[in-house]
Amino acid sequence: MTKQNKLEGFIFDLDGTIYLGAEVIPGAPEVIVTLRDQGFGVVFLSNKPLERREEYAKKLTRLGIPTSPKDVINSSLVMAHYLSEEMPTATAYVLGEPPLIEELSTAGIRTSNNPEEIDVVIASFDRTFDYDKLNIGFQALKRGARFLATNADRTCPVENGEIPDAAAIIGALEACSGHQVELVVGKPSALTADMALEQLGLTAKNCLMMGDRLETDILMGQHAGMTTALVLSGVTKQDDLTHSIIQPDHIMNSIADILNLIKS
Repeated sequence: MTKQNKLEGFIFDLDGTIYLGAEVIPGAPEVIVTLRDQGFGVVFLSNKPLERREEYAKKLTRLGIPTSPKDVINSSLVMAHYLSEEMPTATAYVLGEPPLIEELSTAGIRTSNNPEEIDVVIASFDRTFDYDKLNIGFQALKRGARFLATNADRTCPVENGEIPDAAAIIGALEACSGHQVELVVGKPSALTADMALEQLGLTAKNCLMMGDRLETDILMGQHAGMTTALVLSGVTKQDDLTHSIIQPDHIMNSIADILNLIKS
């Protein structure tokens, strides 16, 4: 590691990198403690909008990684920040779950189920998705509402495999409306990268992005100018690298291997 590219901060994905479902990935608590003790900045990112960041911080703390909510950034927070900056008076319709709606409400964003007054449709990871939700989103888009999404992950890793994520909701809306999603705020968006760097108070060249997805974690890090590290503890497997044009700077079995990097 050269002085010109000295690492000062670490940005970690959560699902598949720090934990899988309710189980922490072996070595993760020890790695985070070591990094903090050595003075490195640490921030956590998640595309999952199913909890407020306060809940993610509580989960990390329960798993042996004491964390403040300010050190967790998820796609709900990024969406709320974007709307409050760019469309503060907009009325939104959310194909998502209560924590996302609560995050938008906290930011002062009004929501509605009436297609005639909806300015923006937000597609998200939604385990309560049904035909009624699809139809409201469809009707609003046909009336000219903007089409945004929290994230575009195809699947979400869980203990026994994967489950459909927000890409399924986006795809359903695109298929019936003929409208393409115009902005996805979660990883690999620069909006998420910029928020993480702002929290750390560091430049991209001095940060490492670690995650288990090539098309979100690694791609975001590369576009931002960060060092990137792929872990094989989540969705991406070694064979996937053979067929991908996205190649990380480092490949590790899990987060536990990162201590070898900072020693080098």
